[in-house]
Amino acid sequence: MSDIQADRIARLIAPLRVPARAKLCPGQYDPGYTGGLHRHRDGTDLLERGVALLTDYQSRLAAQNIHGVLVVLQALDAAGKDGTIRHVMSGVNPQGVHVHSFKVPSPEELDHDFLWRYAQRLPGRGEIAIFNRSHYEEVLVVRVHPENLDRQRLPAESRRGDLWRRRFRAINAWERHLAGNGFRIVKLFLNVSKEEQRKRLLERIDRPDKNWKFSAADVAERQHWDAYQDAYADMLSHTSTPWAPWYVIPADHKWFARIAAAAVIADTLIDIDPRYPAVDRDGRQELLRFKSALDAESPGARHPRRAR
Repeated sequence: MSDIQADRIARLIAPLRVPARAKLCPGQYDPGYTGGLHRHRDGTDLLERGVALLTDYQSRLAAQNIHGVLVVLQALDAAGKDGTIRHVMSGVNPQGVHVHSFKVPSPEELDHDFLWRYAQRLPGRGEIAIFNRSHYEEVLVVRVHPENLDRQRLPAESRRGDLWRRRFRAINAWERHLAGNGFRIVKLFLNVSKEEQRKRLLERIDRPDKNWKFSAADVAERQHWDAYQDAYADMLSHTSTPWAPWYVIPADHKWFARIAAAAVIADTLIDIDPRYPAVDRDGRQELLRFKSALDAESPGARHPRRAR
């Protein structure tokens, strides 16, 4: 890949990165931002090149088997998480990429600390894991709906003071531990506007092929829009760190959201710069011996006549 391509990717995603220790306000990022791109002119081509780049680097990542990558996707309903995963990761080897969607915690999961179930799904070295919703639900949904916190059966002393600040610190420490062990964390918040969400929910009702996507719970959650915006702003402000920064992906235009998500993941892999393992001199000689033996088995190879 050329330095020009890498520089273009870096410039595209720079405005989307949340600075460490930023103090964000709800609505600070524009959900309709497209970075000056136009869909029919350069959107499709850029996405195709981004997917091809991810395919190449994911193959190298698996072969090197040193680093792992965790992609965290957070968003409100109808922001396009599933579509982003489907389009951005369309060219990768499914053996090296695992997607995990976290639903309501099971009784076993509730019997452990709030990070336990997420730790069970982390990537191995050489792998990419995608969390479709993630450990950040514990400072978003649980915060907006305190009854979920009740189900976690925390002791009284653990609920005193600022519980959310303590959870932010715990998450930051956990992610720093992962980063220090060779696991890169890519955090993407798909930022959709309230009006665009309304249109997409209506589309799920109006189009028979999308009826299956509609959930009354999604409409109910819209009633908590402002509370979620406050929770997201607080989360982004406290958990965008040098070792695991947040990127706010404008999601009102699906085509741009997919380009931006692919660019952030590609930029991470470019920074890792995984390489295919090199073979030393002895290993090369051994490969050549095997090559000679295999060439000798070809139908066109001349074999010595057997003695009669």
